[in-house]
Amino acid sequence: MSITAERKTALMKEYATKPNDTGSPEVQVAILTERIANLTGHFKTHVKDNHSRRGLLQLVSLRRSLLDYVKKHDEARYRSLIERLGIRR
Repeated sequence: MSITAERKTALMKEYATKPNDTGSPEVQVAILTERIANLTGHFKTHVKDNHSRRGLLQLVSLRRSLLDYVKKHDEARYRSLIERLGIRR
């Protein structure tokens, strides 16, 4: 269900806004999107796993908050981020 360290590092390199960037909203949203995708796949086989479903809803809420922050500060960054991640909004 969680992402591997190698995948997380690859996401950080791909979405970083500057060298050694690990905490920008873009990186955080990319990591959350990966975790959400993994959990969504998990629910295809474990339909009754309601405890993990609550965690999924928390991840989605956190991602939404980060996206709202990016949109409030820079609309162009927001548009490019959701386009790169394939999030429809």
